[in-house]
Amino acid sequence: MPAFKSWLAAATAIGMCLGAAVPTPSSKDLQVLKEKSLASDLLFPVLPCGKFKLEEATIDQMQAAMEAGTLTSVQLVGCYVLRTFQTDLYINSLLQYNPDALSIAAQMDAERAAGKVRGPLHGIPFTIKENIATKDQMETTAGSWALLGSIVPRDAHVVAKLREAGAVLFGKATLSEWADMRSNNYSEGYSARGGQCRSAYNLTVNPGGSSSGSAVGVAANAIAFSIGTETDGSVINPAMRNNIVGFKPTVGLTSRAGVIPESEHQDSIGTFGRTVADAVYALDAIYGVDERDEYTLAQEGKTPTGGYAQYLTTKDALKGATFGLPWQSFWRYADPEQIRKLTALIELIEDAGATIINGTEITDYERIVSPYGWDWDYGTNRGYPNESEYTVVKVDFYNNIKTYLSELENTNIRSLEDIVQFNYDNDGTEGGHPWPQGHPAFYSGQDGFLASLATKGIKDEVYYQALNFTQTSTRNGIDDALTYNGKKLSGLLVPPDVAQAPQIAAQAGYPVITLPAGIHSASGMGIGLGIMQTAYGEAELVKWGSAIEDLQKTSGTPHKRTLPQWRDFLKRNIPVYNVYEGSD
Repeated sequence: MPAFKSWLAAATAIGMCLGAAVPTPSSKDLQVLKEKSLASDLLFPVLPCGKFKLEEATIDQMQAAMEAGTLTSVQLVGCYVLRTFQTDLYINSLLQYNPDALSIAAQMDAERAAGKVRGPLHGIPFTIKENIATKDQMETTAGSWALLGSIVPRDAHVVAKLREAGAVLFGKATLSEWADMRSNNYSEGYSARGGQCRSAYNLTVNPGGSSSGSAVGVAANAIAFSIGTETDGSVINPAMRNNIVGFKPTVGLTSRAGVIPESEHQDSIGTFGRTVADAVYALDAIYGVDERDEYTLAQEGKTPTGGYAQYLTTKDALKGATFGLPWQSFWRYADPEQIRKLTALIELIEDAGATIINGTEITDYERIVSPYGWDWDYGTNRGYPNESEYTVVKVDFYNNIKTYLSELENTNIRSLEDIVQFNYDNDGTEGGHPWPQGHPAFYSGQDGFLASLATKGIKDEVYYQALNFTQTSTRNGIDDALTYNGKKLSGLLVPPDVAQAPQIAAQAGYPVITLPAGIHSASGMGIGLGIMQTAYGEAELVKWGSAIEDLQKTSGTPHKRTLPQWRDFLKRNIPVYNVYEGSD
């Protein structure tokens, strides 16, 4: 794995200092695992960090241990190095380790010893998706060799805010190259620089993307929390598939400055955690106005004083809540196993005192929701390019990437034309041409880039019609569904595995949270329960997400976060399989 072997010696030394060792299974154990193709704790146990139990540890628990003096930030970094060393040759969640991580952790420990604690993220290790810029010793390439060696002008705004919050940047997570913009038929989680990211739930199956490594690392207990990006599903989908919490904020709540872009109208920086609280602590650190991203100006007067963590609550809050189910819009496309498990969880929510109203549909869903699964060119495919999300994204990317590249130093890549040519010139690694001439991970070559290139970034009448249609129809559709008999609902409960649900929210620029809700029996991949809200409805998502999570944890239901099973951990197929359905 790139940028990994160079620090194996450091990982071993850290392990010796911590008194930990990765156990070596016997040949008999390995044979049993090969036959069952299912790894338990035998091969991938989460080792204790000194006396601290690292497995499934929350940020609050880490802070309590550091406050008590039984754990340090340096120890946490060392233990996550060991965990990465133990797992990364299998799941490949980390693209590049931050050589400054231990020194940052030592600084945070020194501040704590002096009586200064910056907040809930002080001393907590995290990763960021590799398309988010850092002004340090790490690269920012969106997984492409094209930008290797390029120098960014500054930290991305969200990185700067996380540093201010005292969080420890552990490294950069693997991703789908160029955040899935380059190809329309590809191996999710693959990039030329990073290789294939694989889910610890099933190493042969689509891990979700494009923020693949961010979600996979958190799910495998290889990092405390992570930051990803979403244009259309790239936070919600990998979080759901890896059975963790994913929080995609309103477009403009978190600054995109310093992030390799896709579409200024839909890009959002989101968070991943094993609990709602962990994802919310990260959100609190990164949201806010940034002069380098004019879209963030719209949040003024619409965000709470004191952040979003104040809305974390318990299952008691569900008494009096009212949720809508847009059944015809989304639920009818879910597979039978998923419907059984999610409706069982919804019945539990109802038993806790909430009211569930079925049939709260997205207005005009027959026209704007694809019946054939996720399709960001659904408008064009039914004869109306002026109603297509892809019409907007293709033009936005051409212009937005040129703006981003203009600030880089030490690179000759200045435009989409340059990237396309680089991929042709490096066909064997970058798959400029479709397979079999190019690379099997990029089966359709760079058809996404070529579609964007064909627009030349021209914002013509069709572009503006498409932008107006996709934004207006989806915003009205969600807002209408959130109102029932004149009353505002607490949220819309949706199955995020039905990718049209987060897609409609993406086009609207509206926030979504997904909660882990068990696994598919056939694939072993995660099932999620999503909550949709209107613009700047994050406080509602925090309240109801944490309430449902508390209910899951205290009720004994199996429909909650489940640890990875490491299915098919010895297989290395490329492309990964696009398996979404359950057992029925």
